[in-house]
Amino acid sequence: MSSNLKIFSFFAGSGFLDLGFELNGFDILYVNEIYSPFMQAYRYSREYLKISAPKYGYHEKDVTNLIEGEEALNLYYFIQDARKDADIIGFIGGPPCPDFSIGGKNRGKEGDNGKLSACYIELICQQKPDFFLFENVKGLWRTKKHRTFFEQLKRQLIQSGYILVERLINAIEYGVPQDRERIILIGFRTNLLQDLGITINSDIELLPKAYFPWDKYIIHPSNKVFSLPWPTTNTFKENSVLPDRDSIPLPLTVEYWFRENDVLNHLNAEHHFQPKAGITRFASVDEGDVSKKSFKRLHRWRYSPTACYGNNEVHLHPYKIRRLSVSEALAIQSLPKNFILPANMSLTNMFKTVGNGVPYLAAKAIAKTILDFLETRKWDYEVPVNQQLDLPLIFY
Repeated sequence: MSSNLKIFSFFAGSGFLDLGFELNGFDILYVNEIYSPFMQAYRYSREYLKISAPKYGYHEKDVTNLIEGEEALNLYYFIQDARKDADIIGFIGGPPCPDFSIGGKNRGKEGDNGKLSACYIELICQQKPDFFLFENVKGLWRTKKHRTFFEQLKRQLIQSGYILVERLINAIEYGVPQDRERIILIGFRTNLLQDLGITINSDIELLPKAYFPWDKYIIHPSNKVFSLPWPTTNTFKENSVLPDRDSIPLPLTVEYWFRENDVLNHLNAEHHFQPKAGITRFASVDEGDVSKKSFKRLHRWRYSPTACYGNNEVHLHPYKIRRLSVSEALAIQSLPKNFILPANMSLTNMFKTVGNGVPYLAAKAIAKTILDFLETRKWDYEVPVNQQLDLPLIFY
């Protein structure tokens, strides 16, 4: 089946989420991204990686234009054509999230970006893919006023025939050197689950937690990771040397990924902001001091805070008097070392697209989790599936 799993991607950015799917059993057929510089970076990186262009092309369209009219009809025809040789059609996307972010605009469903979440859900309900993935910031899931909106979106999906499963993930659990929480909502059409051999009762809305293999690709459970004796701060000294520690998992550290991705020889190594002033301030921040809103200096032997480089948030190199380079930011997002952004892209857009993207290893794990679920044909749980699906509505 895995060769016939087809994906339509929305809010694709420069394609970090898509890369996790297309390198792990899924075929990306259609790519939507309204912002031209991000789409150009998407195309450039795929050409560099020698990945085939999507069958139905790249579409620089506002998702709101896909809800009705000619563009909606074109999308419908693409989906119907894909079904001729596809076993399963999926939609994936993470609508822009500043309106649900505590550190961002926080305007919720009334903000321009917040409305895009509603448009994406409407698009899913109209076009009815076999499954979908919706990714967003934890504020949509945890903040009370935003959670109400989130529940409304879920209700709309349920009424359109989807069985849902959700989880607040942390990218660090999948081997990403970054503390980054995101809500992942996945839905499967009822008839798809029936085809998989799962008996569905009419009143079931959420797939029981034990039924979806969320934990299979977790390498570092967050409760264990954050209890480890991570280093805190060290006095900053340019080009200093600090020995690593045996008590921490090195693959979760910034320095490990800098070396793994050979960031100093990467084609984006020289892409970093040159400070016009403030060198003294740069040098005054201890290595590992990430306590302030801005001017956070990463610790080489610790994971990074959430890779977010907008709203005047500045992340400093652990042992150099400068901000992070694009190659270093890509490493922190766990991208393959041969993933490149185009040299003619502005620095602002480079850092924006990196910060907006889903870390590659998290995307890969989610893709493989969905793939395993779809390819399972024997359900070895102590409780029979029909009884599991009689469980009451729960959130987890």
